[in-house]
Amino acid sequence: MSDKQWSAMMLGDESYAGASSYYKLKEAIKDITGFDYFLPTHQGRAAENVLFSVLVKEGDIVPGNAHFDTTKGHIEFRKAKAVDCPMVIASDTISWHPFKGNIDTKKLEDVLTKNPSDKISCIMITVTNNSSGGQPVSMANIRETRKLADKYGVKLFLDSARFAENAYFIKMREEGYANKDIKDIAREMFSYADGMTMSSKKDAIVNMGGFIGFRDEELFRKASTYNIIYEGFITYGGMSGRDMNALAQGLYEGTDYSYLESRINQVAHLGTKIKEYGIPVLEPFGGHAIFIDAKKFLPGIPKEEFPAQTLAIELYIEGGVRGVEIGALMADRNPDTRENRYPDLEMVRIAIPRRVYTNNHMDYVAAAVRNVFDRRAKIQRGLRILREAPIMRHFTVELERL
Repeated sequence: MSDKQWSAMMLGDESYAGASSYYKLKEAIKDITGFDYFLPTHQGRAAENVLFSVLVKEGDIVPGNAHFDTTKGHIEFRKAKAVDCPMVIASDTISWHPFKGNIDTKKLEDVLTKNPSDKISCIMITVTNNSSGGQPVSMANIRETRKLADKYGVKLFLDSARFAENAYFIKMREEGYANKDIKDIAREMFSYADGMTMSSKKDAIVNMGGFIGFRDEELFRKASTYNIIYEGFITYGGMSGRDMNALAQGLYEGTDYSYLESRINQVAHLGTKIKEYGIPVLEPFGGHAIFIDAKKFLPGIPKEEFPAQTLAIELYIEGGVRGVEIGALMADRNPDTRENRYPDLEMVRIAIPRRVYTNNHMDYVAAAVRNVFDRRAKIQRGLRILREAPIMRHFTVELERL
């Protein structure tokens, strides 16, 4: 966090209700997102839990571009179905497209046509699209999705953990936005949505925190009950006053163009170095991480032996670098058949903390990846599961080498 964020923490108001920190955060959220109503939560998955407690019931369907793990987990925990509608090109790691994170509106309309509107809890667009390699979503795509939501009478929400990075890519890649301010772009993105969830550890650059934004007062009031049950009172929701102050300041810093340019360029620096070593990575590079194509890196390891998780372990052993599997383990089991799901993309995500590392650190990470790549022929077997939780297993799964 910045010196201004630490300074804001020292001014935190810890009153149970009506704290000045709450109103400071409320003002920042209104300014940047345009939403009149919000509920603070202790982190992003808590925001999902509260929101879905209102919206999602058994048998429902929630379509999206590509739900991330906790989002899908909260949906499936309620015996509903998360349906991904990614673009076909999203699973092509080599082909270049400026907005690989887009939802496929034809697939989406097919889902909306085949199901009654009262069975569609909402449409969820993740910006940027983490499960598809941190790829951005275009403003045109969000706008088109809004039209479909109106046509079929369903709500549209944005999973907004990396909304500022998404706004940066819109500014850099989408016609008509080059001269617009990041905050103006963000406000337009949110103007097409009925609400949002936020994991503030990402683009608000805080250690803990999240929130839900609402356009509709009635939905806000319904969700308030669950916020009180699961999180805390509606003016703090699992956050201390000092953390709300840091979050309010972080929202402004996270939407600063100069910061975003530096941050995304550092991600590109790591991606360029890794690519120079001949290592297969997803392109174009995303906003928060580099995604290594584990299928191509370790082609001899079958999908049943979790090649991305195998690679993540090898990278940690090699250089103490923590990556994370974005593949079959995270995809979890089919809730009906209990068979493993094997997604098109089997990747290791190397996510870069904000404002922490130098490019020398990035060079070290790239060298560690190269060292594993040079000895990849010796990695002939993968892993098997010893123990796993019934849902969101990848957080606590125990594995052994074969």
